[in-house]
Amino acid sequence: MVDSFNDNSRAIIIGASGGIGTALVAHLAKSDCFCEIHALSRSGKVFDSGKVTSHRFDLTREHDLESESRNLKETGDFDLVVVAAGFLHSGTLGPEKNLRALSFEGFKTNFAINTIGPAMGAKYFLPLLGRESKSVFAALSARVGSISDNRLGGWYAYRASKAALNMVIKTLSIETARRSAYPIVIGLHPGTVDTPLSEPFQGHVAESKLFTPEYSAGKLLDVIDRVKPERNGELIAWDNETVPF
Repeated sequence: MVDSFNDNSRAIIIGASGGIGTALVAHLAKSDCFCEIHALSRSGKVFDSGKVTSHRFDLTREHDLESESRNLKETGDFDLVVVAAGFLHSGTLGPEKNLRALSFEGFKTNFAINTIGPAMGAKYFLPLLGRESKSVFAALSARVGSISDNRLGGWYAYRASKAALNMVIKTLSIETARRSAYPIVIGLHPGTVDTPLSEPFQGHVAESKLFTPEYSAGKLLDVIDRVKPERNGELIAWDNETVPF
């Protein structure tokens, strides 16, 4: 699944308590290539594997970003960082169906978690990746963040936050490539995954297109395994196809 990485590779999963984040940690813990996984989440979710170290961590707090990255840096280089945190709805906020539903709070929350969090995560955690062999920084984005693919409208704040994240990823990839062929920086579209995040919006999704977290995470790790420097900066879907911006 991740055979392109060196043996004894080390990973950081940010947002490790969500459906996809949990599944990514579980997959990596079973991998022969990865010997150490650091699972970062607000809850500090504990995993049943000696390879996994759990950390209580808030992606939207710069103090947490700075202190956690400093502590992990002292342990040596890493090979993979995935930001799997994301926001789509809460008890009071949800995707907007029309212009009348827009709110400052909706935009602030979407951008704080979906755009600013991954960008600041890159500021502090991307420098922890090695530059002499394959390493990857990836963040979960979404096809609905594609401007050219937007044919239905709606979901203003979520779409905008993911489109902004795609720009962050592209810009990061350009800056990083000036120094080395590694790390590779990519966005990942996981498909529609059966998690609490997507549950209220699954009604029109075909059964064959509604993935379990385990299936989606496996597919995303296949993408990470296959990715090469020439795809630096792309948004790549679970089926390894490039999603146009």
